[in-house]
Amino acid sequence: MIDLNKIVSAFTLRMILGFIFLMQGFGKVITMGIEKVYQAHYFIGTFEDILPDFLIYATVYYTSYIELIGGFLLVIGFKTNYALYALASVLILVTFGHGLAEPIWDLSHVMYRTMLLIALLLLPKTWDQWSVDYLISHRKK
Repeated sequence: MIDLNKIVSAFTLRMILGFIFLMQGFGKVITMGIEKVYQAHYFIGTFEDILPDFLIYATVYYTSYIELIGGFLLVIGFKTNYALYALASVLILVTFGHGLAEPIWDLSHVMYRTMLLIALLLLPKTWDQWSVDYLISHRKK
């Protein structure tokens, strides 16, 4: 039963974080579209005097697509570590951006994602048995 608990806990963590990022990215890329995300109130005018426009635009693209692709990779459990590294970079960028925009802001939407992400990085990979990565690694053996 303990082994099953480990497998279920790793699967649950990966799926929850994966769906959070996948749906965030889906909303930005597919539902809203990158242009609308870029033109949203939290970008327009917020960083004009601080960062060059091309950097803001590139960041919108980067974070939106990494959330979409990284979230999908987590959901299926493929290249999980690389997805987690890329998603960690998104969390760092978002934290920096929010800090620039508003010195004191609510960290709750970043912190719980960060905690789930760090937990997944620290869990033994042998616990994550319901994933494509696990199937590939055991197929080679």
